[in-house]
Amino acid sequence: MQRPEPPYYAVIFTSRRTDVDHGYAERASQMSALAAEQEGYLGETSVRDADGLGITVSYWRDEAAIAGWRKNLEHTESRRRGRAEWYEEFDVRVARVERSYGFER
Repeated sequence: MQRPEPPYYAVIFTSRRTDVDHGYAERASQMSALAAEQEGYLGETSVRDADGLGITVSYWRDEAAIAGWRKNLEHTESRRRGRAEWYEEFDVRVARVERSYGFER
């Protein structure tokens, strides 16, 4: 896994899904691809367990890049559908990453 050079920002999106799919997987894939095209996007990590709890962390160069992604019309529509159909609940946290390190075999 490649780590951006700090400092950068992490947007941590934690969610619990509904039982309704209605194109969720396809839309999530589209949003990942679209985010990757945005100015200041640095990457993402995403997991979801069998009970529907998911965590997606997207990495951004600065707060302006995050604001630009939030204003994207397709992303806005996905957020609307998420509230209406796909999520029981979600939480968003934005954090500035000052240090980053890891291990790789």
